Amino acid sequence: MQHTNEQYDKIITGCKNVFIKKNTDYGTAWRVLRTISVVDQIFIKALRIRTIQDKKAQLVADGIADEFKGIINYAVIGLIQLELSNPQVEELPIEQVEKLYQQQIDFAKTTMQNKNHDYGEAWREMSQESFVDLILMKLQRIKQILSNDGKTLISEGIDANYVDIINYAVFALILSTPNS
Repeated sequence: MQHTNEQYDKIITGCKNVFIKKNTDYGTAWRVLRTISVVDQIFIKALRIRTIQDKKAQLVADGIADEFKGIINYAVIGLIQLELSNPQVEELPIEQVEKLYQQQIDFAKTTMQNKNHDYGEAWREMSQESFVDLILMKLQRIKQILSNDGKTLISEGIDANYVDIINYAVFALILSTPNS
């Protein structure tokens, strides 16, 4: 498990660096995004990965790893948006953005650690294709929850689905990283 924690942290450090740099360049323009818009951004990235996997070719330079990193960062945005609520034009200080990002990642990592304990790191035997399919399924679940006005009878909420999306994308990146 220690090795997994180190790998997880390494992946997240790279994602967070991109996130902070983009926030420095663009500010917190993402604050205007409603949940469905965040879901659609993740959907576009996951569907592109699936298309590349199926066609075994790509025409745009950004690779699969970049798309998984984007999925992680958009899922973090989704969690932050749920916490802050009321999507709006709002500029947040970079220090606050960093803190909010880390809080969501800490929660996702704790969830991963708990599930890894119970599932025995079964994800290490899974394919990158499965992670993409699971991410797409989680997005469909979020869309269904939204169509139910955010209510569920027995299932986890939107936040839990975002956390799973983060962790699936991290696992895919760990497995695709040489010497991991």
